[in-house]
Amino acid sequence: MPSSSRGLVPPLPPDDAARLDAVVHGRVQGVGFRYFVIDVAADLGLAGWVANEPDGSVRCVAEGPRPRLEALLEELRLGPPGARVARIDHRWLPPSGTLGPFTVRSGAHRGD
Repeated sequence: MPSSSRGLVPPLPPDDAARLDAVVHGRVQGVGFRYFVIDVAADLGLAGWVANEPDGSVRCVAEGPRPRLEALLEELRLGPPGARVARIDHRWLPPSGTLGPFTVRSGAHRGD
């Protein structure tokens, strides 16, 4: 078995790690929402991605410590200036440990 000290096996996530899968509905496209999420996630030290969805929503998948993910969820409720968040559908999942630094994915993404 490869040694994790050589970086071949991903480290185990911390005990409080989680995955947040959130879909933000409202006026959230064309207002800088994805780049707002990138900035907030970077400040919180989270891994993941954000993308526009064909139905006009924005999907965000993030992993990290649960308290930081909860802070991200609160920021998603506010959004950037110009956004109007109508609702957020979200679910909590176990972390995969496979997400890298936060990125913007294209509208044609296939998720994880």
